[in-house]
Amino acid sequence: MEFKNSREGIVLRVLRDATPSHYLLKIQSFSSLTNLNKFISNDFDAGGFKWKLCLYPNGDKENKGEGHISIYLELAELSSLPIGWEINVIFNFFVFDQLQGKYVTIQDGRIRRFHSMKTEWGFSKFLDLETFLNPSNGYLIKDTCVFGAEVFVIKNTFKGEFLSKMEDPTTHYHTWIVKNFTTMTNKNYISESFGPYKWYLILFPNGHKEGKGKNISIYLSYDHSFNAKLFVNFILRVKNQRDGPHIEGKVEDHMFYPTDKDLGFPEFMLLDTLKDPKQGYLVDDTCIIEADVKLLGSVSLNKSWLS
Repeated sequence: MEFKNSREGIVLRVLRDATPSHYLLKIQSFSSLTNLNKFISNDFDAGGFKWKLCLYPNGDKENKGEGHISIYLELAELSSLPIGWEINVIFNFFVFDQLQGKYVTIQDGRIRRFHSMKTEWGFSKFLDLETFLNPSNGYLIKDTCVFGAEVFVIKNTFKGEFLSKMEDPTTHYHTWIVKNFTTMTNKNYISESFGPYKWYLILFPNGHKEGKGKNISIYLSYDHSFNAKLFVNFILRVKNQRDGPHIEGKVEDHMFYPTDKDLGFPEFMLLDTLKDPKQGYLVDDTCIIEADVKLLGSVSLNKSWLS
């Protein structure tokens, strides 16, 4: 026999002797539930997860279940699941035919995907109340009925990332004193690291990319072994050691990706300006480079787990 449901398609009615293997709910006074909009069971285990059975004795009116018993499977204890979780499930619902001593399974065999935006699946028109309340059908006798559920987890996949926003962002400061600037012959130089993500500065004393030969280039980078995206504001600065203005480059609301080697300014400052003794940026062949890095948030990258 088939039960047709215009909203949920066709489901099958199959009789069997075996008791549902995962959960059984016996109600000895069904009439006491008629004033309840929704009955939620205790947690039960299946497939390595915890579930609840949600029963609407008068139908789930929000999903056009009037005149029926509505029944749903809900995933419990979501807080223990990693970010990006998905659980693929086939489930069967049961009602006990007390006259025949058999369980009637109501199922459609479809795989349902549970995830953070969809934690409940089921049928708003599981069984029409007229059929259920008629004692000649065996479902409700002497105000007693039995429902059941089986839950078969096909595969659960956890893959995602977690964006953590700082309530009170901290700015990490670093001062790099670069001595003997005019004798630097390497292509680039790297500062000491600072801050929890081991930020560091990269200096190209003769410029890099479009700044090559005419400018100094300065970049900010971090230790990519943390495997995290970092949401930052930062300022790179060449300090004026006299009374003149500092030279600064600012970047706001930038997401640093692990694939980014660095970020900064290939044309940070003209070499002629830096080397001009009247300007005050290079004193005793020493320049001072500063960094102010404000961490606004971070994204931790999770690996994948397959059950």
